Amino acid sequence: MTTTDDDPAARYDCLKCPAYCCSYQHIPVTEEDIHRLAAHFGLDFAGARRRFVRKGDAESPLVLRHKPDEHFGTICRMLDTETRGCSIYEARPAICRDFPAQNRCGYYDFLTFEREVQDDPDWVATTGNW
Repeated sequence: MTTTDDDPAARYDCLKCPAYCCSYQHIPVTEEDIHRLAAHFGLDFAGARRRFVRKGDAESPLVLRHKPDEHFGTICRMLDTETRGCSIYEARPAICRDFPAQNRCGYYDFLTFEREVQDDPDWVATTGNW
């Protein structure tokens, strides 16, 4: 989501984020999401599930697999770690399409606060050299 100064409902800009939401341990997927991934990669349902999904917990029984990440430890395996953008944007799961469900992002709120405190409008919170 890209914000503009004349859009009071928007309070963040995902293009300025190092993909914080992609570091969530449980990124739930549905069967429909798996079908979408299968079509995107030219796989059958079972192949897409084996390759991209793992068991989660009671609240999120199926979640996307992760891969190592220098900034957050692990991150969604679909994230392009060079651009920090989604490598499957058109086929991304429903949870990613709907995120965030509100007009605020916790990371962006934190980032805005830190930029004010640091008196640095370009400051970005990461653990690497992003």
